[in-house]
Amino acid sequence: MDKSNQEVDYLIVGSGFFGSILANYLNKKGKKVLVIDKKNHIGGNSHTEIKDDIVVHSYGPHIFHTSNEKVWKWINKFVKFNDFTLRPVANYKNEIYSLPFNMWTFSKIFNKCLPSEIKEELNKFKNSYKFPQNLKEQAINMVGPTVYEKLIKGYTEKQWRTSAENLPKEIIMRLPLRFTYDNNYFNDKYQGIPINGYSEIFDKLLEGIEVKLNFDYFKNKGELPNHKNVIYTGPIDKYFDYEFGKLEYKTLEFKHLKKKVSNYQGTAMMNFTDSETKHTRIVEYKHFNPERNTLKNNITYISKEYPVPYIPEKSEPLYPVNDDLNNNMYKKYKLKSETLNNVYFGGRLAEYKYYDMDDIIESALNKIEEWKL
Repeated sequence: MDKSNQEVDYLIVGSGFFGSILANYLNKKGKKVLVIDKKNHIGGNSHTEIKDDIVVHSYGPHIFHTSNEKVWKWINKFVKFNDFTLRPVANYKNEIYSLPFNMWTFSKIFNKCLPSEIKEELNKFKNSYKFPQNLKEQAINMVGPTVYEKLIKGYTEKQWRTSAENLPKEIIMRLPLRFTYDNNYFNDKYQGIPINGYSEIFDKLLEGIEVKLNFDYFKNKGELPNHKNVIYTGPIDKYFDYEFGKLEYKTLEFKHLKKKVSNYQGTAMMNFTDSETKHTRIVEYKHFNPERNTLKNNITYISKEYPVPYIPEKSEPLYPVNDDLNNNMYKKYKLKSETLNNVYFGGRLAEYKYYDMDDIIESALNKIEEWKL
């Protein structure tokens, strides 16, 4: 990039939802904006591409769900959504169960069909451990040893890469138990997936805005034009050169595969809850967009997900580990960020929060008002 380029009003680091929304707003206000991203595409982890008329999600499944009418109306200005609802299944050694835990799940395990009967069964386990000390003990108190062994233990230990006995009980206490035969994973009022994928949103948000891809903010700083303000959406600890330590994330490795079959697993998402299967789930993308009528085609795309160790600057930081140690470290970075002039921090990585897509959009729209841009 030629440093002789005209000065820009805002340099935006990252082209995911947060950065793209701010870029779109500022561009419409007549500000000169430059967006940079170290990836080779826009859209961050919401990036999709169309292969053989199938919308493939590059970084795992992204199902849009929200009860926020303002956010729903905002995103529908850019793309048309279908009405997909997520109804995943669990595979334990070829036994199939419904997720999230609901009457379909419980009736199969306990061979009873009424909510009152299931609650009576679960009550038998609630004092298995008088003072539960870890995830395993808390889970058994909640749903009993059979559900724990088949649907919780293997999956959780693969995800966290440690024994369930080493994990805090608070993780499993958020587990929803439903006593209805409703296997819709989310309870939100609005749900769906864009018919042509998410990338179409970013194409429209960034239309007419200069974007530089394969551009690392830290490695290529000397090539940047002069800029009055920075909106930074990357890892906040990286921005401050890990002064207070390295924040922890969970991350995944995706193995994308093309299969010469019309229908590989019969559902969009199958979780593998045994410990022997190394991947946690398989996603088959054509089931997200049945309106595209691709089931008749003898090609499908799947991805297998493998939890792997997070290595700063090498791994993709996907999910913040919001325990006390990391949250306290983040607070130090946040306090330091507030001392800077003309540098704004926003998004999942810069705020060290587990944001869903609707949360990111709401945060970006709110920050426009808060920062008085």
